Amino acid sequence: MSEPLRILAFGAHPDDCDICVGGLAVKYTRLGHKVKFISITNGNTGHFSMGGGVLARRRYDEAQRSASIAGVEYEVLDINNGQLLPTLENRWTIVCKIREYAPDLIICNRPNDYHPDHRYASQLIADASYTVTIPNVQSLTDHLLVNPAVAYWADTFKRPYPFTPDVAFSIDDVIDTKIDMLDSHVSQFYEWMPYNQNKLDQVPTDPAERKKWMAAQWVPPMAKDADRFRDLLQKLYGEERGAKVKYAEALEFGEYGGKIDETAFKRLFPFF
Repeated sequence: MSEPLRILAFGAHPDDCDICVGGLAVKYTRLGHKVKFISITNGNTGHFSMGGGVLARRRYDEAQRSASIAGVEYEVLDINNGQLLPTLENRWTIVCKIREYAPDLIICNRPNDYHPDHRYASQLIADASYTVTIPNVQSLTDHLLVNPAVAYWADTFKRPYPFTPDVAFSIDDVIDTKIDMLDSHVSQFYEWMPYNQNKLDQVPTDPAERKKWMAAQWVPPMAKDADRFRDLLQKLYGEERGAKVKYAEALEFGEYGGKIDETAFKRLFPFF
């Protein structure tokens, strides 16, 4: 293998990357590539009965357990949940994080999203793109000579335009590992999200049973994505293999990062 790829995924919260590209991350690490997740906020309000520093530290620990399962590095920035803004200060932080890691590919969510933290996280990535190559911006952090490519993970929002995939991946071989990653985020998948969805009373108390309960909710959307991206999967994997893919993740290429031509595509996505 040539020099390992360096993949950097930004999420607004500890678990965003796991949900949206956890399978892809594992596929990269199993091929010997380097993957880092960064949560731009500390998640300190993502619960109904606890918060502040105690919750932030709990979610940090959950992120590290997920990272150990996936074989990725996981950094959590100490910005309060629900208070993320596209300020200059935060932009410079993101510029420095990108420069320090020097990624080949940056992955994040699209800017049109229901959650303000998600929207501003994506805005910060867009604002940092290209800026990472300017020497006199944050001068004491070495600038990059090449603007990294940027891609957005899949969503179902329709306005101002729906998600348009440029590449889709089978995650059939890593689906169990992705579920293990999600299972690490106990405060979210078994407490906060069920509470927010008015079904906390449905969560089993036995750890093995609650994991099955969680998987029964999160695996079907990944199967739905395989059907949603079926044409692209067949184009990339071939008709026969693409038709058999059960679970998928996908990316849409951003316009502000480095260009992904045919050569870059083959280098960045060595799965086909």
